[in-house]
Amino acid sequence: MAEKEGAIIKKDHQEGMQMAVSLLEEFGLPLGLLPLADIIEVGFVRSTGYMWILQKNKVELNFKMISKLVSYGTEITDYVEKKRIKKLKGVKAKELMLWPPVSEISVVDPPTRKIQFKSLAGITKTFPVEAFACGKK
Repeated sequence: MAEKEGAIIKKDHQEGMQMAVSLLEEFGLPLGLLPLADIIEVGFVRSTGYMWILQKNKVELNFKMISKLVSYGTEITDYVEKKRIKKLKGVKAKELMLWPPVSEISVVDPPTRKIQFKSLAGITKTFPVEAFACGKK
């Protein structure tokens, strides 16, 4: 695929997790934002910000602080930039009885310390950034 050209690729769980976490850190995003299990591959193209994650199984996680159930598919793709993830595919958040795909995530600069999620369905939700800190599940 052309969008993967020039990518840095990590092929196992340990190295993939390290790379995913270091990218979240570098771009000012909460470290618990992508709770992943059994990673097969993580790739990142620095020139475009294109990132992908392949994992063995779908992961569902309940972020208790905000009572939000989130589903992470076996393939997650997005474009990462400072304090923002856009064109996100493979992540859904439960809203009432629906599972709208999350298409964009952005951290609102201080002093609010909020993180905003947008879905293709036009739903926008804002939560405290702390809800997605590493270990806050």
